[in-house]
Amino acid sequence: MRSFILAAAVSAAFLGQFSPAFGQSSSTAPQTDTSVIDAQGTAHITRVVPVPTTVSPEAQKSLARPASDAAVPEPLSIRRSKTDAWQARAGERSKVLYPANISDATIAGVPAKIITPLTIPPDKKDRVLINVHGGGFNSDSGSLTETIPIANLTQTKVVAVLYRLAPEHPFPAAVDDTVAVYKELLKSYKPNNIGLYGTSAGAILTGEVAVRLHQLGLPLPGAMGIFSGMGDFSQRGDSQSMYALNGLSGHLDPPEKSPEHSAYAGSTDLKDPVLSPLYADLRNMPPTLFITSGRDMLLSGTTILHRAFLRAGDDAHLVVFEALPHAFWNDPDLPESKEADHIMADFFNKHLGRQTPAE
Repeated sequence: MRSFILAAAVSAAFLGQFSPAFGQSSSTAPQTDTSVIDAQGTAHITRVVPVPTTVSPEAQKSLARPASDAAVPEPLSIRRSKTDAWQARAGERSKVLYPANISDATIAGVPAKIITPLTIPPDKKDRVLINVHGGGFNSDSGSLTETIPIANLTQTKVVAVLYRLAPEHPFPAAVDDTVAVYKELLKSYKPNNIGLYGTSAGAILTGEVAVRLHQLGLPLPGAMGIFSGMGDFSQRGDSQSMYALNGLSGHLDPPEKSPEHSAYAGSTDLKDPVLSPLYADLRNMPPTLFITSGRDMLLSGTTILHRAFLRAGDDAHLVVFEALPHAFWNDPDLPESKEADHIMADFFNKHLGRQTPAE
């Protein structure tokens, strides 16, 4: 198995003088492509990657933004504080673009946010969407940005599950919390009128929860969305060795030879079928939309899990956006984010409410 150590220079000519992430000037930054494969098959490469003209001007500007590649350790408490502040700001911007009402609730003992569109047509009052947010399992980077646009565009109530976070509460706490909310909502909604989705950690949780529901003999939701996720904690996907959180910019550690137990996985077997759905029986999963992007660190994980759904005979759809980094749709102003939100909403509008064979 090859691993990659990537050094990339991103051209930003349209913004003026390039300011590369390595602290070098444009004259000393790498100007040629190189590739050396060592005896272990590891590729040590340099790639000079211009900003693509195949994305929107707004996305081009975002991709060209310089970022330091220095490793800056950050206490979890600071990360959570910064993430909460950013999510609040981004959520307010989302509400400007996609008006909705937000309230707090507790469902089956689990805290949640309820995102309600300003109007719900009569034919959509019996539907609900469940969101499990992203944030690396240790913070909340999506309970607003992942839900407000979707509630507005689908005209459907969204329940954002504020599941317990790692490392204080490792696997399966977040799965258990989401299952508890789902079971409670089953008392009021038919399963084919329930959608389940998430981004990043929430995308991973979506697959995990579906496998757990199947194990428990509970009816599965009518549709699912796995937006930049993965289904295998036991192996590192190729894209995780090439891309950082912001794609080609920012800090990226050389890959370890073998995956380590994360704070989320804890002591669980990394091939446990709930933790890593790639090893589960994935037959008869509901229609599922997978979304990722060309510089997404979880590009590999998303596409590998999508293929596993296809092998199982499931109705699985994959959309890959050009060039953009991990979970780019959390920036509500990008044209590509608006396109992604519409694709997500259209998928749920199409699939929720369909009659199941048993009905």
